[in-house]
Amino acid sequence: MAKKTYVLDTNVYLTESNSISSFLNNDILIPLKVLDEIDKHKKRPDSVGVQARNTIRALDQLRDKGNLYKGVRLGKGKGIIKVRSYNPLCLPDDLDLEDSDNQIIATALTEMEENKTRKVVVVSRDINMRVKCDALGILTEDYHVEQVVAKSDDLYSGISEILVDDQVIEDFYGEKEVHLSEAQEKILYPNQFIMLISSSNSKKTALARYKNKFAGLQKVPNTIAWQTKARNKEQQFALNLLMDPDVPVVSLIGKAGSGKTLLALAAGLEQTLGSTSTYKKIVVTKPVEPVGKDIGFLPGSLEEKMLPWLAPIQDNLQFLMGDDRMTLDMYQEKGQIEVEAMTFIRGRSISNAFIVIDEVQNMTQHEIKTVLTRVGEGTKIVLTGDIEQIDNVYIDATNNGLSYVVERLKQEDITGHVTLMKGERSKVATIAAQKL
Repeated sequence: MAKKTYVLDTNVYLTESNSISSFLNNDILIPLKVLDEIDKHKKRPDSVGVQARNTIRALDQLRDKGNLYKGVRLGKGKGIIKVRSYNPLCLPDDLDLEDSDNQIIATALTEMEENKTRKVVVVSRDINMRVKCDALGILTEDYHVEQVVAKSDDLYSGISEILVDDQVIEDFYGEKEVHLSEAQEKILYPNQFIMLISSSNSKKTALARYKNKFAGLQKVPNTIAWQTKARNKEQQFALNLLMDPDVPVVSLIGKAGSGKTLLALAAGLEQTLGSTSTYKKIVVTKPVEPVGKDIGFLPGSLEEKMLPWLAPIQDNLQFLMGDDRMTLDMYQEKGQIEVEAMTFIRGRSISNAFIVIDEVQNMTQHEIKTVLTRVGEGTKIVLTGDIEQIDNVYIDATNNGLSYVVERLKQEDITGHVTLMKGERSKVATIAAQKL
């Protein structure tokens, strides 16, 4: 296969900093404008800033091996990476050279002019950029981050329905040990929840939890945590996992108002401040990802800067405290409740704590892996989010950090997952989530 030269758009590097190692033995050309754009993002506190900084470090390390203008080999069996500018005469007069995308296109056109024997391909996650390249006769393609599922509907839900004989349900309610057939167990994962449905009467059902092939099916009691009770079977399943100390990694996916964050916080408070005191403290955080247009830099101290992002978590905690702000402040002063920015969680090793990370759908695969490796002994970590509400433009429902954890860890007996289907916040929230 003939070697190609790939021109990567800025958004590729901001999606995945190690993207330069994804093109086998083909060469990579970095337009000078791309370096300028990456530099503008390096101080951002979110995942995009992390990718920008990692890209800059990677290129700086390559400088030790040679000159980036002349070209540096990426490794054994890999291609050469080089930085180039453009010839303005290569760009059609219709396109404005003040535009960053057009400068990247001009760099690709210049390379095509100077090296006519080599195919030049522009890689961009920007649809319009790919359309413009195609209109100019430039080969172009999208950059595909590793997808854990083909589409969001294929994501593991943690819940299954199984038809069984009527006697199986009778035995289950009669406190007898019930096992499924070998064929049925093959399609199940550890800590998966099952609705047993009688084959002779579909209205006769039972809720059970599958542990493994050696243990019988477990009943799912309607647990109450911090005076919070489940309103539907999915919430009942979620509380069952949240209150189980033998399952240290729990993930909850659900639309707005489904109760995922409230249940996680209630379970954390119950096991931290309640009678059991399984954990020493509850740590709550979320990635810094603004919804809609960013309002820019915020004034004040670190705590004041983080307040807009952490306010929803504070609202939930205050609600669970019976709207008693003084009690919440007291627990925070004692260090039993910590509401932290994700930036500071990443560098810590947290033991004997109940950690809740909200809005995980806005984290990349690399970020969530980094956070999970921070979990110390005796710690339980709960990941919540809605994969249909992603504010990070560089990831989607099939490759975000939450989907990645759900699919990659579903076979492990230390993890459990539930997808919450029904909205319980209010009629307005439920209708808005369904119809808008």
